[in-house]
Amino acid sequence: MLRNRSFSRWVFILASLIIISLILWNTYIFFNQLKENERAKMEIWASAYQELQQKSTSDDPTVGELVLAVIQSNTSTPMILYTIKEKTFTDRNIDSTKVNTIEKKQKLINQFSSEYTPIEIRNDNELLSTIYYGNSPIINKLKYYPAALILIIFLFILAVYLFYKTSKSAEQNRLWAGMAKETAHQIGTPLSSLVGWTEILKNENVNSEYIVEMEKDINRLETITDRFSKIGSIPKLERHDLVEETKATFYYLQKRTSKLIDFQLNVPEKPIYVEMNPQLFSWTIENLVKNGIDAMKGKGKITISIEKNSKYAMVHISDTGKGLSKGEFRKIFTPGHTTKKRGWGLGLSLAKRIVEEYHNGKIKVLKSIPGEGTTMEISLKTES
Repeated sequence: MLRNRSFSRWVFILASLIIISLILWNTYIFFNQLKENERAKMEIWASAYQELQQKSTSDDPTVGELVLAVIQSNTSTPMILYTIKEKTFTDRNIDSTKVNTIEKKQKLINQFSSEYTPIEIRNDNELLSTIYYGNSPIINKLKYYPAALILIIFLFILAVYLFYKTSKSAEQNRLWAGMAKETAHQIGTPLSSLVGWTEILKNENVNSEYIVEMEKDINRLETITDRFSKIGSIPKLERHDLVEETKATFYYLQKRTSKLIDFQLNVPEKPIYVEMNPQLFSWTIENLVKNGIDAMKGKGKITISIEKNSKYAMVHISDTGKGLSKGEFRKIFTPGHTTKKRGWGLGLSLAKRIVEEYHNGKIKVLKSIPGEGTTMEISLKTES
C-alpha cells in the first residue's frame, strides 16, 4: 500500500516535470519565432525606407503607395534611425520622455543593440543610416511569461508540499492523541482498583503513613491520567497564580528527584495571574526539568525562575548539563528528535504544543552553551 502510494507520487512528480519542460520549451521556440518575425518585418521596413530615400534623392515625384504603406504600417516596433550625413536621430513608436536627451537616446540604442543586430542602410556600399530597434510590447510581455510560469509552478508545488506536510502532521497528531487517550483509559481501570484497595486497607491494621503515601501516588496517577485524556482536545483555561503553580510543581519534583540534583527556586513574592490549565502547565515544567536532568546525567543544578514585564511572564528552567549547539535550538521541538538512547523524543514537542497551541504562549531555548548548560523559556500573557 505504502509502496504503491510512493510510486504514484513519483509518477505524478515526473509527469509534472515533463509537462513543465514541454511548456517552457514551446514557449522558448514561440518567443524565438516572434523575434525572427520581428527581424523580417524590420528588414522589410528598412528596404521600404531605403527605396523612399532613393526616390527622394532622384527627385522622382512619384512615391509608391506600397512603400508608404509599409513604412506607416509599423506602429509597434520601437526604433531609432540615425542618419550618418546629417548626424540626426529620428525615433518612432517610443515615448517622447524616453528620448528627450542624448543620454537617454544612447542608453536606448545600447539596449536595442543588445536585443537585435542594427540594420544598416547603404547605397553603393556607402553607409547612409543605421536602424536600432527593440522588442515590441507583445514580445516584452511574452519575455516574462516563462518566469511567471515558473513562479506559478513553484507556488503550486509549495502548496502541494505544505498540504502534504500538514496532512501528515495532522495524521500524526491524531495518532498521538489516540494513543494518549487509550493510555489514559488503560490506566483508569487499575487505578480504580487501587483506590478501592486503599479504602480496604484503611479498615485494616496497617500503618497510616503507608496509606498516605499510597494515596499520594494514586493522586499522581490520577493527574497523569487527566493529562493524557486532555491530549487532542482543547483544554479549559482558567485564571491561576503562575507563581503558586510553579512552586507546587517545583516542590513535587524536588521531593521525588535524586539528592544529587540541587534545586533552586527564584520567584516573585507577589502573585502573577495568567490563563492556564494547571495540569498541563505542570506537565510542561516536568518535561523540561527531566530533560535538564538527563542532560546533566543525573547530577547537577536545576534552577527555576520567573520574571515579568508589562505583558508577559517568563518562566526560565536552567540546567548545568552538556548544552546545545545553535543548530539544535529548533530541532529539539521536532517530534521524534532525541539525543537519548531510549525514549520517543516526544517530551519537548508535547511541551511546545501545550504552551503554544493550548496556552497561546511561546517556548524556546533562551540560551545554551555547550559544556555549561541550557536555559529554556516559557512566555505566557499576564492578566491584570
